[in-house]
Amino acid sequence: MTQISTEQLVKEWQALLESTPTDISQNTQRLAEQHAPQLAASFYKHMLEDLTAAQFLSHDQVQERLSGSMQRWVITLFSLSADSDLQPIIAQQKHIGDVHARINIPVHLVLRGARVLKETSAQLLKSSPLQRESLSFISALIDMAMEVMSQAYSASNDKNARAEESYRLFSIAQNSAHEKDRQRAALLDWENQTMFDMAMGLKFSQLNTLFASEFGLWFRHKGAHAFEGAGEVELISSAIEKIDTVILPMLELEQKPPEQHQQLLRSLHEQMRSIDYHLENLFSKVNELESGRDVLTHLLNRKFLPVVMSKEINYAREHKRNFCILAIDVDHFKLINDSHGHEAGDITLQQLASLLSNSCRSGDYVFRMGGEEFLMLLVDITAEKAAKVAEKLRALVAEEDFRLPRGITLNITISIGLAQYSGHPDPQALLNKADDALYQAKREGRNKIIVAH
Repeated sequence: MTQISTEQLVKEWQALLESTPTDISQNTQRLAEQHAPQLAASFYKHMLEDLTAAQFLSHDQVQERLSGSMQRWVITLFSLSADSDLQPIIAQQKHIGDVHARINIPVHLVLRGARVLKETSAQLLKSSPLQRESLSFISALIDMAMEVMSQAYSASNDKNARAEESYRLFSIAQNSAHEKDRQRAALLDWENQTMFDMAMGLKFSQLNTLFASEFGLWFRHKGAHAFEGAGEVELISSAIEKIDTVILPMLELEQKPPEQHQQLLRSLHEQMRSIDYHLENLFSKVNELESGRDVLTHLLNRKFLPVVMSKEINYAREHKRNFCILAIDVDHFKLINDSHGHEAGDITLQQLASLLSNSCRSGDYVFRMGGEEFLMLLVDITAEKAAKVAEKLRALVAEEDFRLPRGITLNITISIGLAQYSGHPDPQALLNKADDALYQAKREGRNKIIVAH
């Protein structure tokens, strides 16, 4: 898609402003200054009446911030004149388009909001002698702003789509043989543990469902996405649901004939074998791919973070679940490089990456963000439980002996900022909260955890 340069946009906006009489531009500015709250309210009233838009705008924090932001946007746009500096104005419209793409607001809803602004402006200008000319100027301003937003939205959306597909292929193929063995072992472990628990007389409410097991976490947050579109995904989902909602509850019922109990156990075993069979078929469709890994640590690299964050936000919103992120930074890492050399620093990061990866569950994610910064995304978890995970990690790292060449042993510490998803649709808001908490941990002496509020 051909992009219009900023210089060309400035030229077109400048031509519009220079051709607009001063009395028209001043009348438009007065309208915005007097009625900005009403214009913003009309925009969001119509947006919230749309069910698709409401899921993005119903969050209290979004409404509080957006009402003020919308008023400032209206005043800024409607106050443009031939003397205005257009570079920051165009940059602002591009930023808005990027944000809309990042949180998946459909572009047609934004265009509908623009139409509502024009209609509300027309109502407010009814008594103005310059109604027709002012409304024409307002419409042109809004149209040009929407054009820049839409162009940025399209470019960002295309980039996100490429990253989404790249991540999907990567998550299917990365170390597939190891992942297949790991998940088949998780399935077997769950079945054996469940059989043992039932033999010990545990009730259904005390059992760990397959949905909530290590395999269940992996399948819901990674496997189902990685193999999206494959028929086996639906078959595995159905088998999990049947086990958790039909077979396990019936096994708890008392006063059933031994034959019925044995039949239920056989059904459980058959469903497990069915899942294993479909899992084998899924992994047989892919080959090993290493793209998408951080070269040094072999963790996910940050290019997939927007995809994963958006996916988990959508999942959390749809299923009313929580997730948390841990922003992790190695304390005084520069001293390691300065004292022992960059090779020692690399080896330390590799060992830390292995420790982080081995300390999380199958459904969780570990990223290397660059340098000595890492990020963990913990699925299906509250901040309270995530804080315990973070503290365990912090203590584990502090106690670990990091082994360097020539028999050198090194001890390091990490600082962690923890943030729980709060319902805000923009992934960057959650990342900013975790980063702020991390910086606070650094300021307060390092080797500690700060939970964002």
